[in-house]
Amino acid sequence: MIIVNTPELKDKDYELLTIVHGSVVMSKHIGKDLMAGFKTIVGGEIQGYTEMLVDARHVATERMINQAKKLGADGIINVKYTSSSVMQAASEVTAFGTAIKLKTPENNGTISELSE
Repeated sequence: MIIVNTPELKDKDYELLTIVHGSVVMSKHIGKDLMAGFKTIVGGEIQGYTEMLVDARHVATERMINQAKKLGADGIINVKYTSSSVMQAASEVTAFGTAIKLKTPENNGTISELSE
């Protein structure tokens, strides 16, 4: 599966299918939330929330990819992410892009792979 954040693929013949997306709402348990509250007093990175958002982006991306696969897509271009707070200590992360179908199958499988 080709996953890129560019608005198009150079030197590739493809058709646009439709917008695909994946989203997830995640929260941390109360213990992590209390520790985060203390961290705001002294400053610095709140690692528990950083980890939560990394996990949420991964889940949202996988859901977007699964939606594209169901359409028979070979890739997703113009991938973007958004996040928002839906309630205290809970955030929604959404991944979205445009599913594409290559007109000429790739011999080597992929142009780029999603990696962490």
